[in-house]
Amino acid sequence: MEVKAVAKTVRLSARKARLVLDEVRGKDVEQATALLRYTPNKGAAIIGKVLKSAVANATNNHNLNADKLFIKACYADEGVTMKRFRPRAKGSAAPILKRTSHITVVVAERV
Repeated sequence: MEVKAVAKTVRLSARKARLVLDEVRGKDVEQATALLRYTPNKGAAIIGKVLKSAVANATNNHNLNADKLFIKACYADEGVTMKRFRPRAKGSAAPILKRTSHITVVVAERV
């Protein structure tokens, strides 16, 4: 059985989130949590929260054993992009794209 947790419209670009997600994909939950705790990226803290939520969903809603869980899949999709403008020379403007992402973590029980 697969259980997932999703964090939507996280103020982090999907590209930066994928760097951290690639490190924890396929690992046991305990090992991934330790890795995320000591990774100095902004994305690591956010992904740690999503992982914790997925484990809580698995144990509370589906009665799975937390010790046997591993990360079956994890991915970051692009969310909405907030568009802002910065004034430039001669009355023109330059766009600033503040990107967001939707982070999904899927956990399953090892057989």
